Amino acid sequence: MRILIEEYQYEVAAVKDILHGIDPLTNIEGKVSIHYVGYYYNSLLKDCVFILPKVLLKDDNGQEKVFGNKPEDIANLDEKNPLSQRERDFIYKFAVWIYRAIVVYKNDKRTDSSIIYHAQIAQVGKGQRRLSNTYLDILLSLIQFNRENQNFFFFILKNLHSGFNKINWTRTISTTTAIIRQNRPIYLNPVNKKRKINFDEELLVIFFSILNYIGDTYGFSKEISCQFDLIKGKQFETYLKGYGKTRLLQIKYKYFSDKALELWRLCYAFFDESRQVFINAEQKEYLLVQNFYVVFEAIIDELIGDKPLPDGMEKKQEDGKIVDHLFSAPSLIDGEAKQTYYIGDSKYYKLGHELTPESIYKQYTYARNVIQWNLDIFNTGGKTETGVRLRDDVTEGYNIIPNFFISAKMDRDFDYGKDGIEQTDRKKNKHKKEQFKNRLFDRDTLLLFHYDVNFLFVLSLYARDNISQKARWKNDIRRKFRKEIQEWLQKDYDFYAMRARPGVDSEEYIRRNFKNVVGKIYSPFADVKTYSLALDKKDPEGDNEDIKATLSEFFYVEPCRLGQHPDEVLPPANDNVAIKPTEHELALCVIKEGIHFDNAVEKMKQTGKLGIALNMNGATLQLVEGFTAAKYLIIHNKSNKYAAFYVDGKGPRLVSANEMADMVTTKKGASVYLVYNAELKAIPAFDELDFTPIAKSGDSYSPHLLSIKSLIKNHDV
Repeated sequence: MRILIEEYQYEVAAVKDILHGIDPLTNIEGKVSIHYVGYYYNSLLKDCVFILPKVLLKDDNGQEKVFGNKPEDIANLDEKNPLSQRERDFIYKFAVWIYRAIVVYKNDKRTDSSIIYHAQIAQVGKGQRRLSNTYLDILLSLIQFNRENQNFFFFILKNLHSGFNKINWTRTISTTTAIIRQNRPIYLNPVNKKRKINFDEELLVIFFSILNYIGDTYGFSKEISCQFDLIKGKQFETYLKGYGKTRLLQIKYKYFSDKALELWRLCYAFFDESRQVFINAEQKEYLLVQNFYVVFEAIIDELIGDKPLPDGMEKKQEDGKIVDHLFSAPSLIDGEAKQTYYIGDSKYYKLGHELTPESIYKQYTYARNVIQWNLDIFNTGGKTETGVRLRDDVTEGYNIIPNFFISAKMDRDFDYGKDGIEQTDRKKNKHKKEQFKNRLFDRDTLLLFHYDVNFLFVLSLYARDNISQKARWKNDIRRKFRKEIQEWLQKDYDFYAMRARPGVDSEEYIRRNFKNVVGKIYSPFADVKTYSLALDKKDPEGDNEDIKATLSEFFYVEPCRLGQHPDEVLPPANDNVAIKPTEHELALCVIKEGIHFDNAVEKMKQTGKLGIALNMNGATLQLVEGFTAAKYLIIHNKSNKYAAFYVDGKGPRLVSANEMADMVTTKKGASVYLVYNAELKAIPAFDELDFTPIAKSGDSYSPHLLSIKSLIKNHDV
């Protein structure tokens, strides 16, 4: 058996004979590389040659090696074999998986079959013996024997079952008692002919059990037409561990026909993985794929992507770029309520190869194109089948698009069963491109993650071509993939859930404070008035605490991990009604500073009552008459901190000191109070207010009755 590695630079002299029959690429330095993966028979050497994928290559101090050896040193495993038995066994099995993957790819009508080069694979017979026969040769020979010898099987079965269940009258009469009825003997327990051990049948059972095993393991078509109780599971494992060879040797000399002997040799070769299979190799045979990266893309797309692409998208985008993988799946923030697009690109590299700047830039472009595609659907009055809407019109924020690379990685233990996607161990596994700092929910903030997948697992899963196995893994890996990205994001950002406090119109607040919150908040939940706040942990602008403090005056703001339901951390939503003030309406402004401001606002939200202290003289009573026209109550601290309340329309009433209940007052110890009742579910929606004129007035601590227009910042004087 000869082994070559895809794209490795060999010295021409070292592999000249091995390359007989295919067209390699030679460079000006006398090196040669093969841009194929697969299998072919070298008629010059009378040996088979496997060209294995470059993912086996690993850089070792500037020298590319396979299993710690130079690829030249493993080119001829029969002549010089530096590999351990474990490594040799791996290559035998690995070649089968490569063969099966190419066959599945070739049979898929959606793929580019022009990169496949195929001629008849080995034929079993009495012809010329190969120098070595691979495990793949053995499997293919077993399958071929089954396909071409159905008449042989049925002939044996017919002979096996002839005469069974016939009554042995001699033994029945001599050993059992008859009942006489109407002068005729009746035997209730007749003796049948004994069935002797039939070695032809045992050989067929072993053969079809092998076919069943390689069908389950590698995905080959079983085509088992005989109804035998096959050897399976733990019992078959004992055959693989040595009992198969032992049992076949015990029954070897029971066969005389050529067909039976040929079948015995095939079964023995399977258990022995021997080189005793005779193969007609007069004709040229090969199964090769050029540009194996195309097959790797097809493998990943089959196992994680959507076919067809969601919402009518095409792989070839408007600018001519072709996206490898795209699917819709639960959003990173609220997977129950919303979905988003996941964009992926397969990177078929040698082990440890770093991403190129061109690849990173292209992947950002893919995301921009997908965002615009989604916007165009809604801008033209349409809607998506998946329900994905990347842009939130209220916050003008954009949902996070998971954008990722997937590279192949070889498991150190050659384990085909490790099925997870892991963060790559390359130098840089996360990339970010942004226009504005600290704006995660911005159209120009693009994140890119890099993962490795166990090449052996995805290769074997694709090669088996089992629909249910692929579907199960697709669902599992998408969940794991989402969780991995969520955990990565939470290392870089603090996430909060937000919901408006009683009396706050959230949409109006966002509109009036848009510049301060754009890109930082987004509405990803089923309740569109519950928002997500994301703040970069590095605090690049040094204002994270100020942002949270400001928002906390108008919203409940609580830490909420990605994927966590906001109702777990936030109080229930309220049924507040927003009130839009007009410029000519009046507001009664009351000053409270420091801790007194916080206490007054909190008590006002509980009781809804505000008492203005009065002295019963002529001047004061005249002032009271003007105060009755106020529609709004504003408690402020002379600066930008305030709380606004709407009067319920019944007007204030005079209350004596001894009638005072627990409420906010402007002054303790007054004889009479003018008491207002606020409607707490009616929330005033103000523009930005300016209390500078009050702060500068000579009597700043007295209540002030002002028009809304005079309080609006930068109003026309």
